[in-house]
Amino acid sequence: MKTLKVNFTVPEDIAAELKTHVGKRKRSAFVTEALKAKLEAVKKEHLLCELAEGYQARNSENAELAQEWDNSAADKWL
Repeated sequence: MKTLKVNFTVPEDIAAELKTHVGKRKRSAFVTEALKAKLEAVKKEHLLCELAEGYQARNSENAELAQEWDNSAADKWL
């Protein structure tokens, strides 16, 4: 896999904890895994929002179809 060197800023206390708890040669992998996990959570949240918006947008259409179905079924029974 091709890699890219990236510079970003973190609070001092976070950087200190990273240095304390993660070995020098393992920090890039650690940060990569943390970013992957967070990005997956963000993508999942976006998908859930899109699904909710889609369901809400279709709600009135579904209600209309249900009403048509109820009306046609009632006509056949009469």
